[in-house]
Amino acid sequence: MALPAVLLEPLVRAALVEDLGRAGDITTDALVPAEAQARGAFVARQAGTLAGLDLAALAFRLVDPAVMMIAERRDGDRLQPGDVIARLAGPARGILTGERVALNFMGHLSGIATATSAIVDAIAHTRARITCTRKTTPLLRSVEKYAVRCGGGANHRFGLDDAMLIKDNHIAIAGGVGPALARARAAAGHLVKIEIEVDTLAQLEEVLTIRAADAVLLDNMGLGELREAVRMVGGRAVVEASGGIDLGSAAGVAETGVDLLSAGWLTHSARVLDIGLDM
Repeated sequence: MALPAVLLEPLVRAALVEDLGRAGDITTDALVPAEAQARGAFVARQAGTLAGLDLAALAFRLVDPAVMMIAERRDGDRLQPGDVIARLAGPARGILTGERVALNFMGHLSGIATATSAIVDAIAHTRARITCTRKTTPLLRSVEKYAVRCGGGANHRFGLDDAMLIKDNHIAIAGGVGPALARARAAAGHLVKIEIEVDTLAQLEEVLTIRAADAVLLDNMGLGELREAVRMVGGRAVVEASGGIDLGSAAGVAETGVDLLSAGWLTHSARVLDIGLDM
């Protein structure tokens, strides 16, 4: 489940370079003796789901390899206020200098995992799954999608080359559903899946008649339309619902029988989970 360190290091290194600026941590260097040692603990301030431990540990390792971080919890664990997430020991300067970058990654990713797990709980009585989108922070897509998995969700495409997703603008430029699907199927390799977005049942009927799509994306349809769409598809394609799905509406959408619910806000607007470092 964890991402390889080789993927994480460039992200953490860039964040540290941004924070250290041109002169380093001038506050810590002025106030804390070089030989000072310290101990601390990352503690949850609110309930949530944990993600981002490896990035936090890497932040300290890059600042000072002598800083030791011992995890008490694992990514994907549910947290309660007061839970100790990890303990730190080592040079005080290294701990203080790496603190903010470690907390930024862990708080942000845990917020995504927490939002995802709330949706997962809300639709647990159905067979549907919640999935994220490509609406991610530039350059953080891999770790944000990892956080969705930590929360029990699934991932949509990682990039434009993963699969073909024919959107409304593609259909408009291609000249309609038929031409768009025909061109996609002619160009797709044998391992490339094709999904097409529809916003009316008439469009869906055309897609089903052509039989060239592996999945259909039902965009901004009401619950009645979603139920009818699921009936029309009849298991011949994966059915995904999108458009304004949140914690309040997720259960109702899932109960229509769709396979997937997609929500961009999981990665672009999830609230940071409050985690603190107590020395």
